[in-house]
Amino acid sequence: MEKLKGELRALIAGVMPGRENALVFGEGPKSPKLMLIGEAPGEQESLQGRPFVGKAGKNLDHFLELAGLAREEIYISNVVKYRPTKTGKTGRISNRPPTREEIALFSPWLLREIEWVSPQMIATLGNVPLKALTDAGATIGQMHGRVIEANQANRPLFALYHPASLIYNRSLTDVYENDVLLLAKLLRA
Repeated sequence: MEKLKGELRALIAGVMPGRENALVFGEGPKSPKLMLIGEAPGEQESLQGRPFVGKAGKNLDHFLELAGLAREEIYISNVVKYRPTKTGKTGRISNRPPTREEIALFSPWLLREIEWVSPQMIATLGNVPLKALTDAGATIGQMHGRVIEANQANRPLFALYHPASLIYNRSLTDVYENDVLLLAKLLRA
């Protein structure tokens, strides 16, 4: 894994000098039952250098509790390894969705990371990782709560809404919790 990280740092240093120091790599054990993949780090993740430690991380903690999993048992990563940002009219910096170019840049590294981690199952959190691993035109709204083949990673994939979606759309809470309970049942089987 250190070789993989070094190669990615060198690539990013070449195309976006300075960003190589802000990369947030995945964390967790090798060969876990589950690998969670989000879209990109947010502000807190970028500051702490760890995936899912901000507001979405709090929802992720609820997900783990509901599924009967400990964070140490799973591997957590993102498609894009740095925080995509935009500057608003007031000069405030905020998160933005990753661009197609950013997703394309990081996707080969994600596939190598999945191969190295070797999870039994992948759960994608939102549209970005779902599309990055399936080449599907389908959206998370169509695919959530179902096991499909991650044809890019040759593993079963369970599509979930991103934990941050619950921050902005509380009406998804029951759907999300039902999907998590189904995933937990599949992992126990």
